[in-house]
Amino acid sequence: MPTSGFRIGIYVFKDVEILDFAAPHGVFSVARRFDPELEAFLVADAMRPVQAQAGFTVLPNYSFSDRPAMDAFVIPGGFGTRQEIRNARLHEFVRSQPEETLLTSVCTGSWVYAKMGLLDGLPATSRKEPDRVEAKPPGKVPIDRLADIAPACVISRARVVDAGRIITAGGIASGMELGFHLLRRAGYAEDLIGEVARVMEYQDAYELYRADVQTAEPT
Repeated sequence: MPTSGFRIGIYVFKDVEILDFAAPHGVFSVARRFDPELEAFLVADAMRPVQAQAGFTVLPNYSFSDRPAMDAFVIPGGFGTRQEIRNARLHEFVRSQPEETLLTSVCTGSWVYAKMGLLDGLPATSRKEPDRVEAKPPGKVPIDRLADIAPACVISRARVVDAGRIITAGGIASGMELGFHLLRRAGYAEDLIGEVARVMEYQDAYELYRADVQTAEPT
């Protein structure tokens, strides 16, 4: 049975990648047509406008100090994760979440959990395709940097990696698959999730990617 009122909080920060946070939010927005009790909202370290990449500005719904109740917390990626991996306020907020709250990420958002030591002994993923800077020395592909940050992490190239409480998704557009997988973890049936993908005109991609999920227990 679906979890009534399943809520996801999506972290936004300076230079966050737009699609990383917009994609899972968009999946839940459409899914609300089938279950209005679903909810997605934005969380920031403070209640002020947040400038994402490319000058896109968003307003958070909650700050860390609000301590919003949620069933899953999403850390997106983007250039700003290079600073966020050292953000002690973010680390404290993550550690303060109840055990039943899923800790999830898109793209380089997994670096934060890696830096916190939460991926040790677990499979996880990050973006596999480099941009122009990352593709040439001294750049580094994000999934390889994940391995550097967390040597004890079991690196996976799956689109979505579900290691129980922690769920990581691969590249920028994989936020779509994370959104669908969170509906799955919330207890929704595959036929309903497929209907959400159909309404979004994402059905072909959904069928292509839904099997690209690695499910693993902690080692």
